[in-house]
Amino acid sequence: MITSRKFIIAAATAVVIIIGLCYYYFFSAMLSGGENQFVYIDDDDNIDSVYAKLQPISTQHGMTGFKTIARHGAYADKIRTGRYEITKRNGAFTVFRKFKSGTQSPVSLTIPSVRTADKLADVLSKKLMLDSLSIYQALTDSAQCAKYGYTPETILCMFIPNTYEVYWNITLDKLLDKMETESERFWNVQRQKKASDMGLTKVEVITLASIVDEETANDAEKPMIAGMYYNRLKAEMPLQADPTIKFALNDFNIQRIYHNMLKVDSPYNTYMYEGLPPGPIRIPSVAGIDAVLNYTHHDYLYMCAKEDFSGTHNFAETYEEHLQNAARYTAALNERDIK
Repeated sequence: MITSRKFIIAAATAVVIIIGLCYYYFFSAMLSGGENQFVYIDDDDNIDSVYAKLQPISTQHGMTGFKTIARHGAYADKIRTGRYEITKRNGAFTVFRKFKSGTQSPVSLTIPSVRTADKLADVLSKKLMLDSLSIYQALTDSAQCAKYGYTPETILCMFIPNTYEVYWNITLDKLLDKMETESERFWNVQRQKKASDMGLTKVEVITLASIVDEETANDAEKPMIAGMYYNRLKAEMPLQADPTIKFALNDFNIQRIYHNMLKVDSPYNTYMYEGLPPGPIRIPSVAGIDAVLNYTHHDYLYMCAKEDFSGTHNFAETYEEHLQNAARYTAALNERDIK
């Protein structure tokens, strides 16, 4: 009887120890620090590189537990790419289950208001598993752009600068599909009607908005500028927008436009060619797009930056008045020795 009791106590003790060890290695917190961490697993990773990514942020017992489960769970045979969050409460078993099932945490992808496709590709590649060259090639490929109803000159119109949740390992096709879906959502009935009432397509609205955004960062003034350029379009006058010259020259550091720059032979040169350029000269802000759709109705045909360098403009109905505004601004540039 005493022997039997000792055996039961010993067995119970062994069970408790086993349970304790299982908890310690497989279910206690795996992170060595107190903050949640993200692990990025890409196409090039194998079991050893996954271990190498976990090692710096894991406790020793947590790594032992993860390796044990990974070995018996055949994890090396199918490693899923993704961005995985490890919280301070996750043990090795939970981490393994996330990795094995591909249960990712999405990233917040903000579409930036950049000027060119190569800049967009660079920004996106730093947030996603995609490489910048692949993105750039897609954005400049006529057949790929045509799938979405755009050209390489207009494809940036599909990217509305908001923040979206996507998975880090999203494919390029799925990313472009999502951008198309988000663009369609942005162009609701009200925005489409406003564009139609103006006699402009969505691409034309965005192209005009890109010029407005380049002219000022002052959102309050953007409807005024949009109204001025819209008046010129209706009057079949050249837009004569200085930002298009910078785009045509591919030099965005220019502070002052000189007469010889206006001779650059480019379809983006709105001094040389009437109407809107072939596509946007940047991804415009939502404020810029809505400024065009809600442009201020006025009779101004000219504008010139104010001589106080406030970032706002003097507007004029006549060319004579515009020359006076331009003279004041030129004098201010000369005074500050801005070349």
